Amino acid sequence: MGNPRDERPEHGQDRSSSGSGEGSAASVPDRLLSAATRLFAERGYERTSVREIVEAAGVTKGAMYHYFASKDDLLFAVYQRVLAMQMRRLEEFATAEGPIAERLRAAAADVVHTTVDNLEDTVIFQRSLHMLSPERQNEVRKERRRYHERFREMIEDGQQIGVFRTDIPADIVVTQYFGAVHHLGMWYRPDGELTGAAVGDYFADLLLNGLRP
Repeated sequence: MGNPRDERPEHGQDRSSSGSGEGSAASVPDRLLSAATRLFAERGYERTSVREIVEAAGVTKGAMYHYFASKDDLLFAVYQRVLAMQMRRLEEFATAEGPIAERLRAAAADVVHTTVDNLEDTVIFQRSLHMLSPERQNEVRKERRRYHERFREMIEDGQQIGVFRTDIPADIVVTQYFGAVHHLGMWYRPDGELTGAAVGDYFADLLLNGLRP
């Protein structure tokens, strides 16, 4: 089976570019996003100031406003970053060769693993989505819905060929599974006994066992 290239950062690894100065244009937005993500998760969006973000990122306010017009833009970019990465990986699983059950299991484990690797983003999503403008909230929800629909299509593909049971609607399966995934930020602890990969395997096994005819 052609699994996508592993792009997950190790938990706790700095996801910003390695450039240390503002002279590296590519590194500035990455450093700002990394700092904003950490501060939004630790203190909350409302209690984090632009000054604190630029100081943590090691850039000037002018540099920040060159890339992000406001703190709201940073919050929106935090959501976009992980959603885009997970959507890209899901599409690679969905279009890879191999049995649908193996591809669905890999996709199910991957979304848990990438969610845990980006746990701060998940915490921010739960706490601060309502702080975005209504238009941007709708855009974020639309992107999440697109992910869920693509995941559902994989389940339906398996149902059509008799690999997965058909007595439970695919929509119900997706709703149950992602209800659990989206709450990982409420209970998962990086310093606990289970790694993100282990939790992903457990979740995926439960999903596939429940789908078998």
